[in-house]
Amino acid sequence: MTSNHPSDTPPPGPDKPSRGQTAKRVIYAVSGGLVLAVLGSLALDYGLAPGWLTGQGNTPTPAAKGDQAKLFTPPDVSTIPDDDFGQSVRRGMAIFNDTGTNAHDYVGNALNCSNCHLDAGRQAYSAPMWAAYPVYPKYRSKNKMVNTMEDRIRGCFTYSMNAQGSPTGGPPPYGSDVYRDLQAYFFWMSKGLPTGEKPEGAGFGKIDKPEKEPSLDRGAEVFAANCAVCHGKDGQGQKDMNGKQVFPPLWGPESYNWGAGMHKVDAAAAFIKHNMPLSEPGKLTTQEAWDVAAFVDSHPRPKDPRQVNGMTVEDAFNKLHHKHDGYYGKTVDGQLLGGGASPQSAGAPQQDGNSGG
Repeated sequence: MTSNHPSDTPPPGPDKPSRGQTAKRVIYAVSGGLVLAVLGSLALDYGLAPGWLTGQGNTPTPAAKGDQAKLFTPPDVSTIPDDDFGQSVRRGMAIFNDTGTNAHDYVGNALNCSNCHLDAGRQAYSAPMWAAYPVYPKYRSKNKMVNTMEDRIRGCFTYSMNAQGSPTGGPPPYGSDVYRDLQAYFFWMSKGLPTGEKPEGAGFGKIDKPEKEPSLDRGAEVFAANCAVCHGKDGQGQKDMNGKQVFPPLWGPESYNWGAGMHKVDAAAAFIKHNMPLSEPGKLTTQEAWDVAAFVDSHPRPKDPRQVNGMTVEDAFNKLHHKHDGYYGKTVDGQLLGGGASPQSAGAPQQDGNSGG
């Protein structure tokens, strides 16, 4: 198959916690997250860490009352068939959970698919893959065409995985075994769901509008109190003793780029409200979720890969971002956002006292 299929891809370029739980988190916080990083490393290498720590395995999800009975339960990993198809499913799962290793040539940052699609793509309200697979093909306004699942995955590599910064300078070519194995994994996971219908638990769920305009100052406080223990006070995540990324960076050159859906504050707020903090999802109020989402998304990150051929940030905003609830094209702390991110820009969390009430 040819890689020149039309798509949104640009041309390739260079309740209260128990006292025991609380005490445990205090210990983690005091140690600066070192214990978290070590346990995360064990989880990645040996599968020993608890699910709430890694986001892969029985992480509690707060669903709205009455909705739990509607949630689809994907098959257990132990039921993957022991045949050629099962091998493809397992390869797809491996790519999904450790994308930077198993699809290294097409990843341009420090993220894995499972950083946003929690519990290996199984968790409701974190854009689970069992909910996505049955609704494709479908029309997407982002690229104004009917997308296949392969198109959709390719877009994820392009934006969320920042493929423009990968060794190959772009996402996997059409027909790649990377797509084939990921689709096998999604197909297996969604077995039993009707096609063409959006199931309960799809996407990031709904979130109410905040009572106040999101504030970067309040967001910085929420981040320091609830997020920094895993993601670091500078938002760059944490690595284990071998340099392997355990918790993902939320901004800067190693995070998702300005074309990724998570750069939109409403999307990030919904994800955070339903899924974060990882050990206690649903802890944050609606206002806190919006505030911290705005804070995270008001930092520099890699440029939108559609911004090519001399397109300025202003041009890209008018063409691509003017309908988005985000900070692309805005100036925060004297810096115009949208032009890219350098290692120096991924520093201490920024604040803006004029960022809303």
